[in-house]
Amino acid sequence: MQRLDEFLTTVCRDVDQRLDELIPSASTRPRRLHEAIRWSLFAGGKRFRPALLIAVGETLGATRDRLLTSAAAIEMIHTYSLIHDDLPSMDDDDLRRGRATCHVQFDEATAILAGDVLQTLAFKAIADDVVLEPDVRIGLILTISSAAGTPVGMVSGQQLDIEAEGRDASVDEILAIHSQKTGAMITAAAVSGALIAGTKSSEVESIQSYAQGLGLLFQITDDLLDITQETAVLGKTAGKDVSSRKATFPSVLGIERSREMAAELRSESGEALRRIDRDTELLNALLEYVVARSR
Repeated sequence: MQRLDEFLTTVCRDVDQRLDELIPSASTRPRRLHEAIRWSLFAGGKRFRPALLIAVGETLGATRDRLLTSAAAIEMIHTYSLIHDDLPSMDDDDLRRGRATCHVQFDEATAILAGDVLQTLAFKAIADDVVLEPDVRIGLILTISSAAGTPVGMVSGQQLDIEAEGRDASVDEILAIHSQKTGAMITAAAVSGALIAGTKSSEVESIQSYAQGLGLLFQITDDLLDITQETAVLGKTAGKDVSSRKATFPSVLGIERSREMAAELRSESGEALRRIDRDTELLNALLEYVVARSR
């Protein structure tokens, strides 16, 4: 696990450096907008999605220099989604990553625009990444835009989540919501790493299977933490899912069945990795990291 700790530390350092290069400074006009972007982007997140992209890419033979800009772009899209998710019209949260949410620190209109800009800057960063061949850049934009949007991407999942709030959801509904809202971008991060590495199709399929299980496992763990951890540990408001009657795995399946499903997903993702004829120790470590995380 020491190797994973060192890997995550270097990923956070390298991705934050690349983000700092790609994002306009806080003094750029309009200053309030760029201050808001940086407030949310550099709030100390786990950088899990960039770490996954880099871990997959390096496992499959890509250099970090080829991976960093796309990893930063994935984090931009993730942060944009968090800014919008926290808005009063969505989850109405006051706390994110241990600090005031963007709309609380600034204002709602600025938060909306900050999210909008992060999304556009993400795709601009990939399009401008001359380290990568044009066909690779096009493939990344297609992969990530599909996962971020609709009909089976993050935005679709968010809409399904809103529609399920306050009522009893089915197992099929909860799987659809979170395979799209959370799982789609996690899968896109992993597949993007494989695309940059120029991996053969059979390995891409195995990486995709691994990441699909990992994405749902991440969400189940998140749902369980919401009801078992305190706000100070999570860095966001604990118990919010329950009070808002959100459609979560524990609310639909119960705590014990949710834990059983997590174990099943962990096994399935591990099996997908065994089909790859590479050293997948780092990818297995990320799987265990998700299982064991406390925030």
